[in-house]
Amino acid sequence: MKKASYVLIGIIIGALATYFFCPRLPENYNDKIVKPKGLITPAEAKELNYNWTKTRKKAVDSAAGKVDDRSSSWSLSDIENYLAYAKNQSDSLGYDMTGIRVYLGVYPGNAPNGKADYTTMFIVPTGKKSVSEASIMDIMLPPPTSDLPVNPLNDGSGSGDGYPQ
Repeated sequence: MKKASYVLIGIIIGALATYFFCPRLPENYNDKIVKPKGLITPAEAKELNYNWTKTRKKAVDSAAGKVDDRSSSWSLSDIENYLAYAKNQSDSLGYDMTGIRVYLGVYPGNAPNGKADYTTMFIVPTGKKSVSEASIMDIMLPPPTSDLPVNPLNDGSGSGDGYPQ
């Protein structure tokens, strides 16, 4: 009987150790990957790029006085970190972040790191006032999605090359 109690205590200790020390699956482990709206094929992207080159590149490069940037890229971690940051800031300011918007810009003539007068792109979170922060009129007639007062993400790597790179 004494040996059986040691076995039972061992099983209980083992079960507790397994419960507390084994990794758990994340909450969203079973989430399905959803195909987003608006996907295009690489061939369609090449056509869009070709059309831009044919109709805009000459004018843009002429206005810039040099071969201008036509794309920006950010690392995946920068994008993920920015989305988490923007969502957190939006929530703390009383907004529901529902998307992002990409804007074109041009660096000023005194910009550092050789960026002067080059085209850039920056990302801005979009959304609307949280329902708990909104007025009765906002609830009855929801305002359109607009840019949120959160710092935009810029400083991507620019390139004058077209698609694909």
